[in-house]
Amino acid sequence: MHIPPFDNRNAPIVDVDDACVPLNYFNIVKLTNGQAFEYAVPGYETCIVPATGTVDVDVEGFAVSALGGRGVDVWDGEPEGVYVPSGGRATMVCTSDSAEVFVAGAKYDTVLEPFVVRNDELDMVQYGSDDTKTHRKIKHILGTKYHGKVGRLLVSELFTVGQGGWSGFPSHKHDTDRLPLETRHDETYNFRFRPNHGSGVQMLQREDGKPGDAYHLVDGSTICLDRGYHPCAVLPGYEMYYFTILGGLSQRSLIQYFQPSHADQIETIPGIKDMIAKFK
Repeated sequence: MHIPPFDNRNAPIVDVDDACVPLNYFNIVKLTNGQAFEYAVPGYETCIVPATGTVDVDVEGFAVSALGGRGVDVWDGEPEGVYVPSGGRATMVCTSDSAEVFVAGAKYDTVLEPFVVRNDELDMVQYGSDDTKTHRKIKHILGTKYHGKVGRLLVSELFTVGQGGWSGFPSHKHDTDRLPLETRHDETYNFRFRPNHGSGVQMLQREDGKPGDAYHLVDGSTICLDRGYHPCAVLPGYEMYYFTILGGLSQRSLIQYFQPSHADQIETIPGIKDMIAKFK
């Protein structure tokens, strides 16, 4: 499902028990200097990630100062995040001229401990190549490094490297719990482009061998993926970014099932096996 960009007025874009991706939660909070925003999401653990700007965060007494710090866009520096336990009450206060803040969530009942991820604690991976049109960089905010501290939530930022090309290829899915072949993980993306009048396409093929759907992506598009194979691409001459939320049904580690008709392409893309391992 494609949700075009709109002024959500700090209300969830993907709310609890969403019909398409019930395991996910997603909000974009926009603040100006001194403004505060408070939230709690019962039954969902969340992660606060400033897209731009800086905020002070308090999670029921766990205080984090100067989270974020990126300038004009998501390419202007590295991400940071604060993990908020399931149902935890979090408050953020904008300390820059303005801030745009992503709030990512996954359904999970057990209450864990809050913690902060600074920009020197990210888990980075770069793979693909210009020749295969699959060159990209992933910045894991809640990745394998925090596996024992998080319940079901995976949060990452994905960037195309260079201009143009494919992401999420070879085509894969993760919509069915059938270990050890595949796990059920709902997935939500928010896209950005540089320059911001760029665009791309999100494919969604629900059955191998049958035609699927395609969605025109623009700056600020949100995509919700419940099931099916889902590669995406950006136009030549533009860079693409997408904020990624994964929520697992029965476990946090993601096991992707690659589309049989394209699975042999794994052997042609440099470094892709390292990328797959980082979502475990």
